[in-house]
Amino acid sequence: MKTANISNTEPAPMTSNQAGFTAWFNSGAPWVWLNAAAVSVSIILVIGLLGLIAVRGLGHFWPASVMASTFSPPNQASQLVMGEVVQIEDVTSARLVSAGVEMAESRESYKRYLLKTGNRDTGGADFVYVMKDWLSEIHYPQDVIVVERREWGNLYGRLLAVKEQGVTVADGEAAWSSFNDRLARSRALFKQIRDIEKHEIGAVNHRYERMRLAKRSLELEFEDRGEDPALALKTDKYRRIEAQRGQLDKEYAVLQEQLIQLYAQINRDSYVVQLSSGQAQEQDFAKAVRAYQPNAMSRLQKAGFYIEKLWEFVSDEPREANTEGGIFPAIFGTVMMVILMAILVTPFGVVAALYLREYARQGWLTRTIRVAVNNLAGVPSIVYGVFGLGFFVYFLGGQIDDLFFRAAQPSPTFGTPGLLWASLTLAILTLPVVIVATEEGLARIPRSLREASLALGATKAETLWRVVLPMASPAMMTGLILAIARAAGEVAPLMLVGVVKLAPSLPLDGNIPFLHLDRKFMHLGFHIYDVGFQSPNVEAARPLVYATAFLLVLVIVVLNLAAVRIRNHLREKYRALEH
Repeated sequence: MKTANISNTEPAPMTSNQAGFTAWFNSGAPWVWLNAAAVSVSIILVIGLLGLIAVRGLGHFWPASVMASTFSPPNQASQLVMGEVVQIEDVTSARLVSAGVEMAESRESYKRYLLKTGNRDTGGADFVYVMKDWLSEIHYPQDVIVVERREWGNLYGRLLAVKEQGVTVADGEAAWSSFNDRLARSRALFKQIRDIEKHEIGAVNHRYERMRLAKRSLELEFEDRGEDPALALKTDKYRRIEAQRGQLDKEYAVLQEQLIQLYAQINRDSYVVQLSSGQAQEQDFAKAVRAYQPNAMSRLQKAGFYIEKLWEFVSDEPREANTEGGIFPAIFGTVMMVILMAILVTPFGVVAALYLREYARQGWLTRTIRVAVNNLAGVPSIVYGVFGLGFFVYFLGGQIDDLFFRAAQPSPTFGTPGLLWASLTLAILTLPVVIVATEEGLARIPRSLREASLALGATKAETLWRVVLPMASPAMMTGLILAIARAAGEVAPLMLVGVVKLAPSLPLDGNIPFLHLDRKFMHLGFHIYDVGFQSPNVEAARPLVYATAFLLVLVIVVLNLAAVRIRNHLREKYRALEH
């Protein structure tokens, strides 16, 4: 019987390179480099995305040159076309054939221009596609003017004359100087009209409404006592209201007379332009916002114009279905809503975290509550919007109207979406984030500090207020930062509880009670949605979507940086106590 001869072979010793690689791999360095690479790629992608948004959005405000060319499509008469080249793209021949476009030559692709031709009141559309092969004699005339109007978009043409009450006062080379002088006058008059209509007459209308509500409240008092409401007309209080109304009528009449005079002055002047079609058209200065000659402007002049347009974008109101003008009401509404949300969510979140960490008995019920809080952070935001609409607006707001605003009914005061309900809805949405962050901060405070405070004779409430909460404030600010970052970008719930396409009045003004929590407001996130998907003029709205998105990111960054600065200050202040 033969037995197998088994020999124990030892593994070959590792080389120095293999040993070095094994030691390097076991040290965890590859994972450090992998994480660093992932973070670097993420940062590059974020910066690239922001750069793309900034270029496409902010580049819209640079005054582009206006091209003039002879447009000669097949089997059609030649005509002059004038406008800004917005986009150049390659179009395949198959795409052109499917669209029914005939080309003289047969190539794989053709270049196509997207021109902003303006003059929507005469042409019907201010953006047109033209094939490059159909354009000839392309040039950039120095005398072309672009007029931004309050209605019908931009006007492109050549200035022929300036008129005053139908009589020509300047033409030829002298027309441009006279045009600028009268445009400045018209803009000053328009500003006076807006100030009177929006502020002075707005304040008078606000006082009219308060008087109407005071009268109605007086009538309701007689109804509640079972008396005839007509008896309210004989009371001294009603007579005083009528006397105030008489004085208010005189103020309104004076303002109305001022408006009539200003409208007569602003409608005095007009100008005549020659369009690309050769047609001469007369326009009122009252509808003009600004005018410029882009082909005759120097780089320095274009830079000044660019700064002026940027300032208008962040400081003015929108016009032309939100595709022109500024977005200041949306900026104001976003910041105001976030500030109110932070004021509302912080005390509730801190109190809830204090109870769960410091007072509640740690058991299955407390653990269940924590699980529920964590799960609330994952609930879709639209669910919060539905809850806010049903509970805050219809139930709570309706009850408030029944108790305190009976005189205004059936028109709702708080029983309709508004700033307060939007802020409360987002406060509930971000409440789990604040609770979790605050509770983690409370858990990091050493127990010895609590015991030392109690040993010195402080009560538990004094210990929490003077020792624990100040040291946990950086964690509270962390939760608030996360809440701000989420709340500022939310759109879906706001569509149900307060945000609108266009708000005629800001929530904060000079009328008592100054801060109007019942008013609807504009929001940057909803503005992006509205301009990008609901605008009737898609091409005009596209650059504003990018610009508004970039501005929304900047607003969120500024709010977060302010909170981060406060958190870092608090962290440095209480760092010594932690050790």
